[in-house]
Amino acid sequence: MSNHWFNRWSRKLHRWGAIITLAPMLLVILTGILLQVKKEVPWVQPPTKKGSIKNELALTFDELVEIAKKEEELQIESLADIDRFDVRPKKGLAKIKANNNWELQLDANTGEVLHKQYRNSDWIEALHDGSWFSDFAKLYIFLPNGLILLGLWFTGAYLWILPIWKKRANRLKREAAKKEKTAP
Repeated sequence: MSNHWFNRWSRKLHRWGAIITLAPMLLVILTGILLQVKKEVPWVQPPTKKGSIKNELALTFDELVEIAKKEEELQIESLADIDRFDVRPKKGLAKIKANNNWELQLDANTGEVLHKQYRNSDWIEALHDGSWFSDFAKLYIFLPNGLILLGLWFTGAYLWILPIWKKRANRLKREAAKKEKTAP
């Protein structure tokens, strides 16, 4: 009785869970694929360049900010307009990401602009975790979606292994029945 109930419950949960998670999961899958290849696809994230001298940083943060202020796309007027600094001494590189998602890569020794590009990976990541919509969507749509997906994984695994268990149980019953018939 309880095994039959559990089988029916698993199928229903699996069916309805798949329907409920359809749209958010498609978004998570597509953005996840883009994030997986972000280092290989320049449209997603600008490729990291290399500076002129490795393992040395001649410019100060203030000097880097002054250079960044001259680049109109970044719209930097003060430190408040900068989302993050990414300094890579081994590459002789300093990256500045503005609040508007533009990224500037500078030679950390000469101040030469090596690359400037809009960075799509951050808004793709925000779509991926639901925060692009709102904190409410992140917590009350995407988190439950992930929990339902975990339930789909368990019910799917159970529904996949169930026929294997039944075949094995039937085979053991047949073998036991044969042994009973041949027993003296």
